[in-house]
Amino acid sequence: MTWMELSKRGLPENTVAVVNLAGEPLLDPMKRWNDQLKEVIYNSRIMTTRDLVSAITTSKCKPKVFVSMSGVGYYKPDPTAEYTEESPGGEDDFVAELSRDWEAAAQLPSDLKVRKVIVRSGVVLGRSGGMISRIYWPFFMGMGGPFGSGSQWFPWVHLDDVAGIITHAIINDHVEGVLNAVAPNPVTNREFSSAFASSFFPPRPSLLAIPEFVCNAMFGEERAKVLLEGQRVLPKRTLASGYRYFFPDLQSTCKDCAYVINERQFMEDLRTKLSVFDKKKSS
Repeated sequence: MTWMELSKRGLPENTVAVVNLAGEPLLDPMKRWNDQLKEVIYNSRIMTTRDLVSAITTSKCKPKVFVSMSGVGYYKPDPTAEYTEESPGGEDDFVAELSRDWEAAAQLPSDLKVRKVIVRSGVVLGRSGGMISRIYWPFFMGMGGPFGSGSQWFPWVHLDDVAGIITHAIINDHVEGVLNAVAPNPVTNREFSSAFASSFFPPRPSLLAIPEFVCNAMFGEERAKVLLEGQRVLPKRTLASGYRYFFPDLQSTCKDCAYVINERQFMEDLRTKLSVFDKKKSS
């Protein structure tokens, strides 16, 4: 379904859950950081979320749950502070205000009997895209390293756990409010870089740090803060709700992301191809 179809027809009949993942990527080094890009990033989150809220509100048969994404950029970067879902935020910089407005746009009328969950995601790690796709080959060649000093916190989460938390929010009626989608074991950017480099065979070094001025030149100072500063974020309510992580530790996550060919994806593709082959053979 396209956004145009959504605005004209509303939600499909018998919709049980609505999940909002829309949003222009924030850290695309190929796109220059300026007011125009900031507007695109803002509208891709806020306006689409408002469209979904409108569709839910006007739907004759309401979904049971609305899950909308946000980010841990909601919390102010700090080298010592520890944040949980109850911590204040949304006021430090563009990213924080973006997260605040994104969550505000997801508010539903109080009289609607639709459960709402906000998922504040950390840096998503997965072999198929995102941050790993941008740093994979430099690390593979032994030329990877931390951003800036590397001492900043790095709130990370495996892609499977983002999907898992969303699914957990959909199928469990007691889950509502804000959930931090971050792993329960916080690390610094330097610790992540070392773990990722060590996950290759043979292990690679992680000594070539990317200086702060290079990050600022590539991304713009305002956007580079996402890489050069960080937050120690804990998934307090996520764990309390009963969610159990597929990848709670950094080592298993990095190993899952370090394959030249992702073993799990390769086996899934192979099974699909064999299934198609068997069907053709039997026919």
